[in-house]
Amino acid sequence: MTFIKSIALAATVAVGLSGQAIADEAGKLAEGEYKLNTAVATASRAWRDAFNAGDAAGAAALYEDDAVMVVKPFGTFKGREAIEGFWTDIISKGFDDVVYSNTVTTVLDQTSARVAANWKMNNAHGVITNELWVLQPDGRALLREDHFEIAQ
Repeated sequence: MTFIKSIALAATVAVGLSGQAIADEAGKLAEGEYKLNTAVATASRAWRDAFNAGDAAGAAALYEDDAVMVVKPFGTFKGREAIEGFWTDIISKGFDDVVYSNTVTTVLDQTSARVAANWKMNNAHGVITNELWVLQPDGRALLREDHFEIAQ
């Protein structure tokens, strides 16, 4: 084999191997993104189901222990206990039947995604500006941050 043919063969093999490595990496990224999206959608649905069932503790269980929730115009609630207190109060006042619309999920990295949406319920409506969902070691997604506004 001539020198030129050897170089051409080596280059062809290298390109083929690097192409396969790129494809393998893309497959891993797509699988990770799928798992994250599934975990976020499942957790978000579980939150709505808990809230609509009047289960403030169940809704609060979908936040990390040290999560932060910012509710305009009511203020900032830090930690799962304070967040549960907010939801307990809202539920006790008869708010329920929350529904999301125009939902946009943005994957930030392999372990976190942001959700934004419009929402409405029986006595109010508003906008979710930033739900930051984070994948936990057990594969569940929990809210680290929850920013939303109540329009009425």
